Amino acid sequence: MMALLLVALVLLLLVLRQSLLVVLLAVAAFVHLVWGRGQLDYIIEDMWVALDKEVILSIPMFILCGAIMTKGTTAKRLIRIMAALTKPLPGGLGVACVLSCALFAAISGSSIVTMLAIGTVMYPAMRQANYDNKFALGAIMSGGTLGIIIPPSIPMIIYGLVTETSVTDLFKAGVGPGLLLTVILAAYAIWFNRHMPTERFDWRELGIALREGVWAALMPVILLGGIYSGFFTATEAAAVALGYAIIIEVFVHREIKMGVFYDVVLETSKLGGSLFPVLAVALSLNIILIEHRVPVHMVEWVQGYISSPLAFMLLVNLLLLGVGCLMTTGEAILVLAPLLAPMAASYGYDKVVFGLIMILNLEIGFLTPPVGLNLIVAMSAFKQPFGLLCRAAVPFIILMLIGLAIVVWQPWIGMYWVTGKFS
Repeated sequence: MMALLLVALVLLLLVLRQSLLVVLLAVAAFVHLVWGRGQLDYIIEDMWVALDKEVILSIPMFILCGAIMTKGTTAKRLIRIMAALTKPLPGGLGVACVLSCALFAAISGSSIVTMLAIGTVMYPAMRQANYDNKFALGAIMSGGTLGIIIPPSIPMIIYGLVTETSVTDLFKAGVGPGLLLTVILAAYAIWFNRHMPTERFDWRELGIALREGVWAALMPVILLGGIYSGFFTATEAAAVALGYAIIIEVFVHREIKMGVFYDVVLETSKLGGSLFPVLAVALSLNIILIEHRVPVHMVEWVQGYISSPLAFMLLVNLLLLGVGCLMTTGEAILVLAPLLAPMAASYGYDKVVFGLIMILNLEIGFLTPPVGLNLIVAMSAFKQPFGLLCRAAVPFIILMLIGLAIVVWQPWIGMYWVTGKFS
């Protein structure tokens, strides 16, 4: 009876279009009063315990790092290097767009930041070079999604927090699927634009691009090299990334003045102010659910109906693809990961592998209406109709589904970078 009341409460709040924070607070209060210790002040205590984790510090630092890079000229310098390298290829500018997104993703940790930083430069350039409009939009929007699968990734940090999974292992595992998707998207860019004229490779142009962009190009090398070598943790990587971003943009490139830097910090603080209350409530709710063995009971219930790991994974992928159409990545991870990760473990899926699969599914959600964030942001940034953007995303969604299927079929693509084994 109480469970039905809880479901009714959630549905009522959703009908009233309440925010995720209000919904989670209501659920946490209900659970504490009905199944918990009956005192609402324990919510505050659990929120404090939940947020008392070092890795949480990495989230605002990565957000600020991406914002600084976006305001500066890092993206433009990376694009110039990639464009010089891919000139001899059919659709070289499209390939450069994908590769630039992949490189910037290894800095920003965010899909929207990656899409805007690269897209604001690449979209006019591709249109000026007579690239198909829908292809240009699709390449930019799908390339932006690489920001949450190529480490460092903010959704990976959130997943690691709510499932108690090593964020460093998640970062390491993300490189394989990230490279796979980058290759798939780049190959499609070459095939789609196979009749486009090519240009002769210019060593002088590459030399100038490398000279002007060497500091920008070194950042992902330092960051990922430090993580994969074990030289620093995810939190330390965030501090290194932020410090490096400030040094090269403020003191080396001298593109960001102190007044602009103040505005960037203020914008980042506002974003953190909206994220951390939701994170705190979700983690406190996760604590009480674990105390009352809710994930364990759900695992037992699901196993009573589904015996095949393959059938379970198929259903989970369909669920996550549907959820990705209706919820943002952070919201979906906060709500579903604490419940689905234990189920996946009961079917033999490592928590790191399941984290990759979950994030890959939700990554596709950035391109699917009605809540596809890359679609919504692109509509404003590039002044294009929403329907056109949806149609432009379709072939890239299919390509990303192929990448997802390959990772589900061969999970070693991610785990090799963690275990060093092809199994």
